[in-house]
Amino acid sequence: MRCTQRRSQQRIKRLAWLGLACVPLAALALSAISLSANQAEAGAQPLSLVFLNNVPSAVSFNDGDSFKIIRGSPKGTNARLAGFNTLESHGPVHQWGDWTFKELYVNAKTATLNARRGVWHCSSDMDTDSYGRILWICPDLAEDQVRKGLAHAMSVTEEPAPPRIVAAMHEAILARRGMWAKGVPTYVMTSIHSADEAGARPGRTSNRLVNTVDGHSKKWVHNIAFKECEVVCHQAVELPQKDALALASQLRQDPEIAPMISGIPDILVALSINTFVQHGLAPKIFGAHQEKFTATLETLKAEGRFNAARKIQASCGIHVEFQRRYMRPKPACLTWN
Repeated sequence: MRCTQRRSQQRIKRLAWLGLACVPLAALALSAISLSANQAEAGAQPLSLVFLNNVPSAVSFNDGDSFKIIRGSPKGTNARLAGFNTLESHGPVHQWGDWTFKELYVNAKTATLNARRGVWHCSSDMDTDSYGRILWICPDLAEDQVRKGLAHAMSVTEEPAPPRIVAAMHEAILARRGMWAKGVPTYVMTSIHSADEAGARPGRTSNRLVNTVDGHSKKWVHNIAFKECEVVCHQAVELPQKDALALASQLRQDPEIAPMISGIPDILVALSINTFVQHGLAPKIFGAHQEKFTATLETLKAEGRFNAARKIQASCGIHVEFQRRYMRPKPACLTWN
């Protein structure tokens, strides 16, 4: 009798567990059905589930750091995601180190697929950027893309990107993941603007450069009119990276300087040195030693320790005016031949 009661109790427990287990599965199934219906409604666009200000919404990622809201609020609006940047996916237009343009194009397309396959959480105060896109903050997506080497940390000002995203970028750089596998430039050129574009003003045209140490942005201001499909390279004045790495190793042997860079790998110290060589500032990764390390770099400059700096071809891009990127026929440089 007791055995029968015990078996009955165990059976009830199993049934209760199965009932509870079915709840998330049912919810997941409903989400999948909802997304499938949305895809049919949206003309078979690949849709992803994103929680926008805690509201589940169906969105379509057109690249790894922007999407359009298909089902949700405000429906039909375009989003730009803050704190990080994936490479342009309209064509093979990025190059640095030993990468080819086509290889980094694959990286950009992989970032798009990675965004589409996840479930993310974003928040916004509904402010817009210069293109009218609503700015959203999606920490889980940003960290995932950056940690996999499919994106880099980015701030649109000279202030650093969010610490969580910067830390993920450092991890990816040290592991040589994704876009960092064949070299790390001091700055990545993320946008190119020609001086003859509509609305351009003399002395105000600029290309954006994003630092690979803390994600801050600098403007390359110019008056150059670029031709369609022209290869544009940031000509940076800096130490050859092997020299910067050697100097970082030497600084680690100095008892006064060593505490300032303790725990910071040589590659990040070297990139920080070249950030200073280029722009006279140190990336903000040195914590309480920030001012002292900047002063140290000033002293090294005065001592002539940066005299070996020379002009190098750093990050490059192919210029195609924004509207032309999506017209047919596409410019030859944006096709895969």
